Amino acid sequence: MMTTATLSTQKPGGGLKRLVERHPFLPALLIALVLLALNGLYQPRSVSFIGITGLTKTYLALMMLAIAQTYVVYAGDIDLSVGAIVSLVNVVIVVLMEKMGGSGFSVVVALGVGLLTGLACGIVNGIVVAALRLQAIVATFATSIFFTGLALYVMPVAGTPAPAAFWRTYGGRFFEVPFVFYAVVVLAIMLYVLARTRLATQLLAVGDDAQAAFQSGLPVTKIRIQGYALCGLFAALAAFCITGDTASGDPLVGGKMTLFSVAAVVLGGSALSGGFGTVVGSIIGALIIGLINSLVFFVGTPSEWQNLVQGLAILVALMAGVLVGRRARA
Repeated sequence: MMTTATLSTQKPGGGLKRLVERHPFLPALLIALVLLALNGLYQPRSVSFIGITGLTKTYLALMMLAIAQTYVVYAGDIDLSVGAIVSLVNVVIVVLMEKMGGSGFSVVVALGVGLLTGLACGIVNGIVVAALRLQAIVATFATSIFFTGLALYVMPVAGTPAPAAFWRTYGGRFFEVPFVFYAVVVLAIMLYVLARTRLATQLLAVGDDAQAAFQSGLPVTKIRIQGYALCGLFAALAAFCITGDTASGDPLVGGKMTLFSVAAVVLGGSALSGGFGTVVGSIIGALIIGLINSLVFFVGTPSEWQNLVQGLAILVALMAGVLVGRRARA
């Protein structure tokens, strides 16, 4: 994966320093392995094939959303509307599938409309932020309210069930292999292709130095809009995953996922200032959040304390990742 827009010169330092510069997700990978071991210690079944399948199935949506956030962070932007896009796409596809009878054809049509919905939301964000030059954090907060309003208009009350053909496929097996692992393979291929496109490199170049990128002839506004469009597409894919996992529509289902996606990006070693990062790290960051949540449950934390403990654990993981990364690059 592309890790930085400009890694042109070798700086003096040890091999560890160069390794972390080339692969900024390594501190996150170390934290994830430690958390996986702790999960296995408190609940051995969590590291079994069934346990890993369940973890992947539950947090694949957050992985997709972390990837979506990464592409705008590459360019030094941020998207606070990704959770609202997930909610909107979720209710759109569920309502469409229900109205069209829940057949296999209706599922395919609904997913196509869902992708177009996510793409449209991303383009709207890109135009507002890049073309109209509004502050990304304020503009996408405003669009998140707008997208949430649309989701509530489409489905005012949560609970409409998704067709069995959809959620049984997402939670099912093909040739004795869980469907989610096929989805992971397809995702890996998509990321491999995207990492080798000019767009990934251009987004990193814009994030590294937008003025220099403009002076070198890059269409900075167009590139940033494309980054938001890509973000919208991956947010739609996240909505597909969460719909398959919950088997229902909910106009507020993505609300809590926005800040988790930002945390996953930072945990994965990406710089919110832009120009440095990796989607692999963001995926690992999403896994870290999932492993923390499961560990808090496995150690028997009382329900009234779980949110507090989860928040503290994520904060500790963030600090550990940042400190390790800084020390390695110092």
